[in-house]
Amino acid sequence: MSVTWAVREPHPVVRPLVTRYVGYAQDDVTLTVHRGLPSRHVTLVISLAGPVRMAGCSLQGLVGGLHTSAVLIRQDRTQEGLQLELDPLGVRTLFGVTAAELSGEVADLAEFGLGTLPDRLRELPTWGERFALLDDVLAARAVDPVPPQPELGEAWRRMRGADGRVRVTDLAGEIGWSRRHLGERFRAELGLAPKQAARVLRFERAGRLLRGGRLDLASVAAESGFYDQAHLTNEWRALAGCTPGRWIAEELPFLQDEEVPAGQDSPA
Repeated sequence: MSVTWAVREPHPVVRPLVTRYVGYAQDDVTLTVHRGLPSRHVTLVISLAGPVRMAGCSLQGLVGGLHTSAVLIRQDRTQEGLQLELDPLGVRTLFGVTAAELSGEVADLAEFGLGTLPDRLRELPTWGERFALLDDVLAARAVDPVPPQPELGEAWRRMRGADGRVRVTDLAGEIGWSRRHLGERFRAELGLAPKQAARVLRFERAGRLLRGGRLDLASVAAESGFYDQAHLTNEWRALAGCTPGRWIAEELPFLQDEEVPAGQDSPA
């Protein structure tokens, strides 16, 4: 399989809302179904080839909210597109809805006034020009930001920084809220309870370690905040829909090349 990646940080105006842009072009893809795994990001995907095909829908551009189970995506042999990693607390600024309204859902990009964006991006010949267009479009929406409550923003920052390895009671005390109030405000804005979000973050950390070549599951479990390897395997089944071993065999060969340092491009 032939794969090229292009990864870029957004313009500084956009960066508080979007972690990075990822461009991809793949040819001779043999994996027919890709598992879209839970992560800390709301995901914006734009296909520059055929539409993205999932159960019940087929879309050229989509926004996927935070979720706690894998999204199964049908793959064509040739694919090209862009994926944007959005901070859930920036979704209100970009789209006028909360991340909670998107939680567990997939929405058509056209619902947010961006239905022409896939065609506009497809007309541009290089990743650099495509990323520049994304900067322009998203910066225009970032002019009047809608920030979250400071306490909520701090709680999410600390939870992300610890990759979910933090007690919710301790986190609530650190920001001066009760555990119940934190849970209510967190779920209302992000769509997941704090314990669910922490669970996703630990799972995501384990996935990063596996992508980096750490295939000793016992050590991955320990470094990711799981009790033991059995706990990791059970969580992987619940969140990915398969065991870590099966995911390593099916998906890892297609994903390792994705880890291009931010700010660098592979060939367009």
